[in-house]
Amino acid sequence: MTDAHHLWISEKLFATLFLLSLAALAAPAKAQSRMEAAVLMSEDEDERRFQEEWGYSDAIISDDAIYLSGVVVGQREGESAEAAYERAYKHIGAILARAGASWDDVVDITTFHTDVTAQMPAIVAVHRRYVKAPFPAWTAIDVDRLIPEQGITEIKIVARRAAKATPQ
Repeated sequence: MTDAHHLWISEKLFATLFLLSLAALAAPAKAQSRMEAAVLMSEDEDERRFQEEWGYSDAIISDDAIYLSGVVVGQREGESAEAAYERAYKHIGAILARAGASWDDVVDITTFHTDVTAQMPAIVAVHRRYVKAPFPAWTAIDVDRLIPEQGITEIKIVARRAAKATPQ
């Protein structure tokens, strides 16, 4: 291969990359997409007041994507971890329903655990009752603590809703 041929290939590659860069710049970014999204606040008056103080919502729906705020699982006195997870999964299911979705629409789950090894058997037992194949992505992370302090796990969900579904 000659030097002239290498130069020709380099020029073509540069021109192609330059045109692709221009095409990417030509597509305007969607400004204020959160302002155009549907925001779901808690239906519980006290929880809603807390959300407004801290500046978060139950969920935000942008196009067909549903992003739930983390739901913190806390064990009540005398309650098993499995019962606490059951309560949290029901709560998440209710938020998904308000967003026009269900557990079948969940594509990504991130859980933050204060003792991931000890907590996995209980959360998996509940998880199997709500989440069926094909399974979403799931990342479990061990953390030092959560807010509020008595939280044992925080569950973060991303779902995709069907085109016809509308939030309630």
